[in-house]
Amino acid sequence: MTGDSVQILIAMVCYMVVVIGIGAAFAKRANQSSENYFIGGRTLGPWVAAMSAEASDMSGWLLMGLPGVAYWCGIADAAWTAIGLAVGTYLNWLIVAKRLRRYSLVAGNAITVPDFLSNRFHEKKKVIMTIASVFILVFFAVYAGSCFVTCGKLFSKLFGQSYQLMMVLGALFVLLYTFLGGFLAESASDFMQALVMIFALVTVLVLGVSSAGGFTAVVENARSIPGFFDFFFTATPQVDANGVQQLSAAGQPLFGEAAPYGLLTVLSTLSWGLGYFGMPQVLLRFIAIRRTSELTQSRRIATVWVVISLTAAVLIGTMGRALLPTALGTASQAENVFVVLSRLLLHPLFAGLVMAGILAATISSSDSYLLIAASAFSKNLYQGILKKDATDKQIMTVSRLALLIVATVGVIIALDENSVIFTIVSFAWAGFGATFGPLVLFSLFWKHTTRAGAIAGMLGGGGMVFFWKLVLKPLGGLWGIYELLPAFVFSCILIVVVSLLTKAPSDEIQAEFDRAKTAD
Repeated sequence: MTGDSVQILIAMVCYMVVVIGIGAAFAKRANQSSENYFIGGRTLGPWVAAMSAEASDMSGWLLMGLPGVAYWCGIADAAWTAIGLAVGTYLNWLIVAKRLRRYSLVAGNAITVPDFLSNRFHEKKKVIMTIASVFILVFFAVYAGSCFVTCGKLFSKLFGQSYQLMMVLGALFVLLYTFLGGFLAESASDFMQALVMIFALVTVLVLGVSSAGGFTAVVENARSIPGFFDFFFTATPQVDANGVQQLSAAGQPLFGEAAPYGLLTVLSTLSWGLGYFGMPQVLLRFIAIRRTSELTQSRRIATVWVVISLTAAVLIGTMGRALLPTALGTASQAENVFVVLSRLLLHPLFAGLVMAGILAATISSSDSYLLIAASAFSKNLYQGILKKDATDKQIMTVSRLALLIVATVGVIIALDENSVIFTIVSFAWAGFGATFGPLVLFSLFWKHTTRAGAIAGMLGGGGMVFFWKLVLKPLGGLWGIYELLPAFVFSCILIVVVSLLTKAPSDEIQAEFDRAKTAD
C-alpha cells in the first residue's frame, strides 16, 4: 500500500470511528423499545428529517452511479434522471409528507409502511401487510446489494485489494453499525453524512473544472463528442467484444454517431421521480418527524440539497471526460470516475475525507434498507402474523436475525464485480415506486380506495416491474422504456378499477380518512 493510500485510509478510518460512535451513543435509547428502534419515537427535527431522508435515499449511486452514466454516454440519461428525481423530491414532501404523518397516527399509530397500509384498510387477515413486507424484503435485498457493490468498488480501487474481500468487509461494517443504534443512530449519522456528501461533490466539481481549464473548456470537450452534451441525443462509445471502449490511432476514445434520445425515453427517465411516492426509507421520515408543522422547513432543506447534489454529480461525469478521456474503459469502470478524480485533485488526507463521502452515501442508504427490511419481517410478519403476542425483546431479536439474512442476500447479489450500480438501483427503485407509490397516493387522497383495490395495485405494480424488465424490455423499441413508468400506470389503473368494482369502504374507514385531514 502506498503512502497516499495509507493517508486516505487514516482519514476514512477516523470517519468510520465517528459513525460507530454515533451508533453506540444511541444504542441504549434505541433498545428501549421497538418504536424507538424503528422510528426513533417520532422525535426527528426538520433538519435531521430532511437530510437523513435524502442521504438514505441517494446512496452510493449519487457519487458513483450517476457520474458514471454521465461520463460514459453523456448528459441526457443522467440529466433527465436528475430532473425527475428533483421534481419527485419536492412533490413528495409537498403532497405526501403532512398527510402521511397525520394518517399514520390516526391509523393505529403505525410505525412502518406495511403497518400503515394494513391499518388504513382495517385488515383482520393481514394480506396487505404480508404482501408489502415480502416486497420490501425482496427489493431492499437488491438495494443492499447495490450498496455493497459500491463498497467493493471503492475499496478495491483505493487499496488494490480483492473486490469480493472489500465488498464483504464493507457489508460487515454496515451491519455492525445498524445493529448498534437503530433508526435514531441512522438518522443522526445520515444528517452528518448528507453534509459530507454535498461537500465532497461540490469540492471535486470545483477543483476538477479548474484543472480542466474552466467550465467553457469542459463544455467544449463535451460538445466535441457526438451526442454527449445534448438533452435529446446520447453518445455511443465504440466498444470491443468485452465492452471495452476502443481508441483511435492517436489514443483518443472512439464514439459512434449520436443516438436519438426521444420524447418517450425522456418521459420514462423523468418517471424516476414517481418512485419517491413509494420509497419506504423516505416515507418513514415523514412518519417519524416531531411535528407536522416542521415538514414545510424540511421540504425546503431537502429540495435545495437534492438540486445541488444531483447537478454536481452530473457535471462531475461531464468534467471527468475532459480530464480522464481514456482512464475508464467500460461502463462499470466509469462508475469510478469520482474516486479517480478525488485522488487526482486532492491531498491524500482530503481525498480520504471525500472518499468518506462515498462511504457516507453507502452507509446512510444501506443501514436504512437493512433496518426497514428487518422491521418488515419482525414487526409485520413475525409479530403481525406469526406470533401476535411477541414481546418487544423477541421482536428486537428477530429483527437482528432478519438483518443478517437480508445482508447475506445483498452480499450474494453483489459478488459480481462487473455489476453496474446504476442498473441495480434502477430496478429496485422501480420495484418500490410501482408497488407502493400508487397505493400510498390513493390511500392518502381517495376515500373510496378498497382493500381489494390495494391488493390488486400492489401485486400488479410489483409484478409488472419484473415482467416488463425481464420479458418486454429486451424486445427494444417502444418496450425499451424504464419499467417504472408502465408499472406505475398499471398499478393506478388496477387500484381504480378494482375499487370501483368492489364493495365501498366501511363508514368507519371513511370517517377515519376524514379525521386524518386535520389530525396532528
